[in-house]
Amino acid sequence: MTKKGRRVGILTGGGDCPGLNPAIRGAVIQAAALGYECLGLQEGWKGMLTGEHQVLAPADVAEIVGKGGTILGTSRTNPYKKENGVPAVLETFKRLGLDALIAMGGEDTLGVASKLHKEHKCAVVGVPKTMDNDLSATDFTFGFDTAATLAMEAAERLVDTGRSHRRIMVLEVMGRHAGWVALYTAMGAGADYVCLPERRVDVEDMARRLKEAHARKKVALVVASEALEMGETGMEEVDEFGHMILKKRGVAEKLAEIIEKKTGVETRSAVIGHMQRGGPPTMFDRILGTRVGVKAAQLAAEGKFGQMVALRGNEVVGVPLDKATGTLKTVTPEWLALADLVCTGCAAKAKALAPR
Repeated sequence: MTKKGRRVGILTGGGDCPGLNPAIRGAVIQAAALGYECLGLQEGWKGMLTGEHQVLAPADVAEIVGKGGTILGTSRTNPYKKENGVPAVLETFKRLGLDALIAMGGEDTLGVASKLHKEHKCAVVGVPKTMDNDLSATDFTFGFDTAATLAMEAAERLVDTGRSHRRIMVLEVMGRHAGWVALYTAMGAGADYVCLPERRVDVEDMARRLKEAHARKKVALVVASEALEMGETGMEEVDEFGHMILKKRGVAEKLAEIIEKKTGVETRSAVIGHMQRGGPPTMFDRILGTRVGVKAAQLAAEGKFGQMVALRGNEVVGVPLDKATGTLKTVTPEWLALADLVCTGCAAKAKALAPR
């Protein structure tokens, strides 16, 4: 049974990532098929404060499945940090005649959605979006596969030039406070050492392993997460959600200095940065984005609010928003052990971690 004359809002908040446009497309196509009109709110929660929006019909999203970024724009706006922010959001709900809102974002964007539902019974459904893959309750988030694949390819290119010049190469990747992007990049590229925020770097061990790898191959590769603990490096700046802005940290450069000093081998660093956010999504992210977008529209039509779409195995299901945003998903000991095994610079640690 269709819901003619009813409206669904869609917003994308937080950092952009590949897969957002396929998710928007899936949600719009499914909502339209169910008889809903779709309104795209501009620039995340900022659009719910101002009411700025555009009408989205299937024809408007027909050709965006392979496009990076988000056609709706995004921001890190937090209504709870703005004067009269929450009342403005509630007023926009009424003024635009929204029967439901699909919020696509990471822990911050969905945390706002969860709070609005809990405190004000807002008709919200969440779609997990983060290249960091750090949301609990879902196996994967779209954007992660594209970001890690691009970083892996960059790492392989660094190895080529590093071998030519007999250097150790350090690649810094995004991922905020979870090491999933660095982990997958390192494993996929066959790195000799991986530095993650989930554990402190043993500098002496790292230098020794890299020196051994370089002596054997005339090149060595380190993959490091942007949130690696490297001491005070300008971390005082925070965004509206209270998270450190990591752009000033310079992890790769500092690591390269330490490695060259400890090993005596010329070392260079590179930061892939925001290139991981742009560009066409991989097929995995296109399909996952489409599936969760479609499921979100279905949950909205069924009145199953306060839920987030999650990938469980090969199924997309609804889970409580508060469960999904309550705990950050970080790299577990089992994954650390696997990385230690396959990243040759850490093989000795893997022996200690193996089951007895």
